[in-house]
Amino acid sequence: MNTTAPSSARRDLLKAGAAGLAASVAFPSITFGGEDTRRLKIGLIGCGGRGTGAAQDAMNADSNIELHAVADVFAESAATSLRSLKEQFRDRVTVDESRTFVGMDAYQKVLASGVDVVLLATPPGFRPMHFEAAVAAGKHIFCEKPMGVDIPGARRIMAAAEKAKANGQAVVGGFCWRRSASRRAAFEQIAQGAIGDITSYYATYYTGPVKPMQPASARKAEWSDVEWQLRNWMNFSWLSGDSFVEQAVHSVDKVGWAFQDKDPISCIATGGRQNPAEGGNIYDHFSAIYEFPDNIFAHVASRQQTNCDGENADYIRGTKGVCIIGKGSAPFIKGETNWRYREEDNQMYTQEHVELFQSIRAGKPVNDGSFMCHSTMLGIMGRMAAYTGKRVTWEQVMNSKDDLAPEDDLKWDSSFTPTPMPRPGVTPVV
Repeated sequence: MNTTAPSSARRDLLKAGAAGLAASVAFPSITFGGEDTRRLKIGLIGCGGRGTGAAQDAMNADSNIELHAVADVFAESAATSLRSLKEQFRDRVTVDESRTFVGMDAYQKVLASGVDVVLLATPPGFRPMHFEAAVAAGKHIFCEKPMGVDIPGARRIMAAAEKAKANGQAVVGGFCWRRSASRRAAFEQIAQGAIGDITSYYATYYTGPVKPMQPASARKAEWSDVEWQLRNWMNFSWLSGDSFVEQAVHSVDKVGWAFQDKDPISCIATGGRQNPAEGGNIYDHFSAIYEFPDNIFAHVASRQQTNCDGENADYIRGTKGVCIIGKGSAPFIKGETNWRYREEDNQMYTQEHVELFQSIRAGKPVNDGSFMCHSTMLGIMGRMAAYTGKRVTWEQVMNSKDDLAPEDDLKWDSSFTPTPMPRPGVTPVV
């Protein structure tokens, strides 16, 4: 872990790769202000469950697209994903062996394959390099959350998203609740003053482990450190960002949404790991309290433990009432104004892609860059406060040089020892 500056060897190599891609790949034919009726070609980068789901949602969102190329570090993941997608979409999955790419550089080959749109769904530790390369290659982008695992990475995506905006490239982030019809209606009510001024926000993200760490006995002798960690990516902070940044960031994003994506003053948090996980270095519970101006606090609590009560809810109190989301079938408000969402909710995962493709075809590309990076940084802020045991200010977060990426460019057979489990009071604010 580099705690003073980004890894220059790795960063320089990535910049060189992106520059080469930009020189060799033609930008898509972007239509400004007019209807775009082309059959769009999609490239999937990351063929696990999340990536396969994103491809399904994209195919369901627009009937005039085809899956043209895929990439993954594991050949079996690419093959499994393609089998599933071909069963569902048949003639719209045109990927053949020549456009099924495997390896650490497979994403570059997808970008050079003639696709118009890419779906970025690898572990988020790779998000900044893949996002920068996709922008340099002139592609429209669906980018799963979070936007990196550390502040240097999130800032790279923020800068690249601005370039995408200038280029007319659409960018949609995977903060799916922002595309939920019921949540949009609830937050619109809040924005219009239905609960008055917000006085407090309490969000829960209590669930089981998303991808439990395999026991050391499951590791095959031929697997390198990198392969082993990628097979257990959720359990290593350099790949996942930890459970708070990778999963509970959905709740953090709704906090940002409620506060109109304004910066907090500071955050103080606790966290740790109660259940052992051989070799991993992430926490399985967090509790973060964000301070906003006028003594207003937002509390986000998360847990990934088995045999515990689960809950994913939001309790938003204001001077005139309370909005509750996730307790019952629909959001509701009680107070001076009583309200409940009574329409049929939409498929928010599909809606992300509907809005992506509609914006492309209308020549008015959507760009989520600002809020998707801000919400990621809020999540990282909570993790920083829990790891260090310190009250962390927004200024410290924005200036953080804590880079979780390995020192040098990773190869498939590289040896790499992750940072140890963070210790509050010992782990520094960097």
